Amino acid sequence: MDKPLQIVITGANGFVAKNLRKYLSEKNIHLISISRKNFKSFKNETKIVSKNYDQKSLLPKIKKSDALIHLIGIGKQSVNTDYESINFQLTRKIVSLSKKAKIKKFVYASGLGVSSDTCVGYFISKYKSEKSIINSKIDYTIFRPSYIVGKDDLFTKYLKKSIKKDEIIIPGSGKYSIQPISINDVTKIIFQSIVDKKFKNKIIDLVGPEIISFEKYIQLFLQKKKIKLCYVDIEKAYNLAITDSKFDYGVDDLNILVGNFVGDHEKLRNLSKINFQSVKELLKTGALL
Repeated sequence: MDKPLQIVITGANGFVAKNLRKYLSEKNIHLISISRKNFKSFKNETKIVSKNYDQKSLLPKIKKSDALIHLIGIGKQSVNTDYESINFQLTRKIVSLSKKAKIKKFVYASGLGVSSDTCVGYFISKYKSEKSIINSKIDYTIFRPSYIVGKDDLFTKYLKKSIKKDEIIIPGSGKYSIQPISINDVTKIIFQSIVDKKFKNKIIDLVGPEIISFEKYIQLFLQKKKIKLCYVDIEKAYNLAITDSKFDYGVDDLNILVGNFVGDHEKLRNLSKINFQSVKELLKTGALL
């Protein structure tokens, strides 16, 4: 009988991680899940709470695991948390830990829009992380995700909160494009990247089959609810993002939206061979409300 897979997941409390852990647990895979804060564990799961991801304490617990899925990252900076320390330096630390632990596979969630030409702080931190993974010589799969949507994703939570206030803020025209992908498809693909050699040493856009405007996404989400859409001039939106920490959008949220980033879904479909869920159809059902 083959030895069951053992997979390490960092950032276990996050939206993607929670869904992925549930999916893998149901497949009877042994999970070693790590988070800075306490969390509820699934079956077949070893829970580790580690505030600073200390290598000395973690190393013996994760040694010779089949894969590590690194899902820690921030999308908004403050004086207490910055891209360099969280998105890059911590990733580099986890890469080093993985090498010392002789982990066979490293899976990383980067960002759609990351490239060597970028001048955006968020993308720069993700690009540097990608390079540290590639240079480590570990077998890797790097995903560059668009909006990953499901019942409890951050954007869905924002929209539900805005509905209660009877107003949703849309920066600029709202005509810029997004390419959302269902969390159910994401969990399948991440698992596939570990067990299928076709994903070895690849950088892949993690995007859905449909390109949709930000404005249209919100309209479909609302299910004909009479909620006020408040369009904020893009210059004013940037000013608020820079000066008001309570504004609904951060500077890099706006950079990503205005950047109009779309990815190569055909490459993903050809690799995975799965039938992708239509996010438009998902929105029409009202399942996210």
